[in-house]
Amino acid sequence: MKKSCCRRDLSAATLTPMKINIPNLLTWLRILLIPVFITAFYLSDSTLAPHAKNLTATGVFLLASLTDWLDGYLARRLNQSSAFGAFLDPVADKLMVAAALILLVELGRADAVIAFIIIGREITISALREWMAKIGESKSTAVSLLGKVKTTFQMLAIAMLLYHEQVLGMNCQEVGSLLLYLAALLTLWSMGYYLMMAMQRLKEI
Repeated sequence: MKKSCCRRDLSAATLTPMKINIPNLLTWLRILLIPVFITAFYLSDSTLAPHAKNLTATGVFLLASLTDWLDGYLARRLNQSSAFGAFLDPVADKLMVAAALILLVELGRADAVIAFIIIGREITISALREWMAKIGESKSTAVSLLGKVKTTFQMLAIAMLLYHEQVLGMNCQEVGSLLLYLAALLTLWSMGYYLMMAMQRLKEI
């Protein structure tokens, strides 16, 4: 999901073999944080009060989201891009988003159809990018500004829906739901954009 300029460089010329480094450790941390914010909601109210559950899940999700930006930034800054990191980074992103959406659906805080649209899009575009990379046309499905906006709406929506409560008079559930619907619309729009770009490139081959 790294949608900024800090996304790890995927070009074969700059990738190094798999090794343990700070960016890869941060990516692994993001994966390990997934069961943490999920588990918070399965604890009894006597173990963790409802407010504490919301706060804990939101805090852990935001921390995981921060590592999403930080690992890509450090990979470029420290020249530690690797083939393994380039593979694991988007996998971690998609696992985190999918887990959060499924949890929100189970909690009754998100619509199952919206979750299906967002998760389905991620699977479709991942498959498209893999296919385009195999035929040497990966630049055709490079991340666009539209994808970055979609991701921003999506992450804000999930954080608000996990928190679920009022913040400075703002109803996080209502605002989060609105942002998630907007993210779903942008998801469909961006998927159409990537598919169109891929088809245009294929016609030129």
